[in-house]
Amino acid sequence: MLTKLIFGLLITVLAIAALLLVLIVLGGLLFGLLAPFIGNVPVSYNFRSIRERWTSTIVAVLGIAGTVGVFVAMLSLARGFRATLVASGSPTNALVMRAGSSSEMMGGITLDSVRVVQDAPGVARDASGPLVTQEVVGVAPFPLISTGTDANVQVRGVSPNVLTIRPFAKIIEGRMLTPGLSEMVVGKNASKSYAGLTVGNTLHFGGAQWKVVGVFDAGGSSFDSEVWTDAHILAQVLKRPDNIFQSATVHLTSPDSFQQFKDALIADPRLNVDVWREVDYYAKQSTNMTRLITVLGGLVASIMAIGAIFGALNTMYSAISERGREIATMRALGFSSWNVVLSFLFEALLISFVAGVLGCLAVLPLNGLTTNAMNFQTFSNLAFAFKITFDLLVMGVLFALVMGVLGGLIPAVRAAIRPVAVALREL
Repeated sequence: MLTKLIFGLLITVLAIAALLLVLIVLGGLLFGLLAPFIGNVPVSYNFRSIRERWTSTIVAVLGIAGTVGVFVAMLSLARGFRATLVASGSPTNALVMRAGSSSEMMGGITLDSVRVVQDAPGVARDASGPLVTQEVVGVAPFPLISTGTDANVQVRGVSPNVLTIRPFAKIIEGRMLTPGLSEMVVGKNASKSYAGLTVGNTLHFGGAQWKVVGVFDAGGSSFDSEVWTDAHILAQVLKRPDNIFQSATVHLTSPDSFQQFKDALIADPRLNVDVWREVDYYAKQSTNMTRLITVLGGLVASIMAIGAIFGALNTMYSAISERGREIATMRALGFSSWNVVLSFLFEALLISFVAGVLGCLAVLPLNGLTTNAMNFQTFSNLAFAFKITFDLLVMGVLFALVMGVLGGLIPAVRAAIRPVAVALREL
């Protein structure tokens, strides 16, 4: 645990250092691009202006930084949800379900069909036989540790060879369940989230007593939020036919054998099934939820962005009213309207750039933080972590610069087109 904490802190420090380095480079490029057009207007003039109006500048910075923080946080939430589900799939695994099923919960495949699947070309084998796990999937309510209220947990009945088919899942505490007994192993996130899901406890659900014998780590995938039991025992408890399963997961000899395997099953008149690469199936499962999070996050960020833009507008208009005589003097000394526009625009971009960096740094500690959400495809609770990547941080800074341009452009143009003679009469 201590090693993971140190590693996480090291990654965070490196990410911050890399972000600051890139932002410094971007800032230098930005100044390099605008400098020829600003003309001889000294940059120190813009910095002095910002310093003199520090109160309104801080308001604008905080508004833009808060908006960037929300924007990056929501995108990282959606990306974390998708990453958790996609990590559940393996390129060497295929998922077989009843044709037309939108998810495992709606699937159905008979034992006779499973036997046909086991004999299909491309199926890997070991000493125990074909590497196929036929699975029963259901949900059961367990109380959350945080609130005490019940939340649905996905319960998966598995075959004895499941750890061979999903080698990324490792028992980290206790032992693997014994086939034929009312025992369960729980994902590490489920063990931390729900009361009673610890090794040695006996639980009651579905009219049966279950003993928790182990905790497994499935590498940050959605399986970490699941409970696994023996498939036949679970079918009996849920009062389902013993020869009906929701899906069959097949370990292939190689990823390249998928198409051969799929074609053989689709062409077999005894079967009426859909065949998915496991990776593609879980990626599809994440689509609706990630879209919902992205849309809602975009809506919230857009509303906040409007407020931040008005804050920037207020800051820049305040600068114009306080520096009207300075602008007129600059124009009288020979600076063009274009010089004035870009000087003010540079000032707005400088404010938004700083705000974007602060917003990204403020939200960065969320990276890796675990939260829960309902997976609407399975109607079960799914634990997943915020996933803040470097490209999201860059997008956050760019979003801040866009707000800076929108907030500074109109005041800059107004300052440039103000008649010189009128302004000079105020001296």
